[in-house]
Amino acid sequence: MLTRSTKAKKQRKARSDAPIHLKKRMVSAHLDSALMKEFNVRSVPVRKGDTVKMLRGTKEHKASEAKVASVDLKSCKIIIENVTVAKADGTQKPLPVDPSDVLITKLDLSDPWRKRKLDSLKEAR
Repeated sequence: MLTRSTKAKKQRKARSDAPIHLKKRMVSAHLDSALMKEFNVRSVPVRKGDTVKMLRGTKEHKASEAKVASVDLKSCKIIIENVTVAKADGTQKPLPVDPSDVLITKLDLSDPWRKRKLDSLKEAR
């Protein structure tokens, strides 16, 4: 983190004003136990294409498993497919979800850099 302050106001300010390369790390979620054992790492940044399981939220969204549609680094939220909320006019809007409320169950390893990085972590420990 950017600040060593114990004041919550300063911590929130530092989190919201952080540069984009630091916010990318803030959008991390825990891995499923099988993936945790496979890659020897507890959490990784969430990316578009990962499959996640909702741990918190309303009854209709809780325990649902779906792919990540997009990641919003500005607000540090993720958008999950089929997780929507009704607007006043009846239309559905995607519900931004905090990454700490999800569990990654399947990683998208189509990116060679990400695969190499996770494989190096697997061998390092």
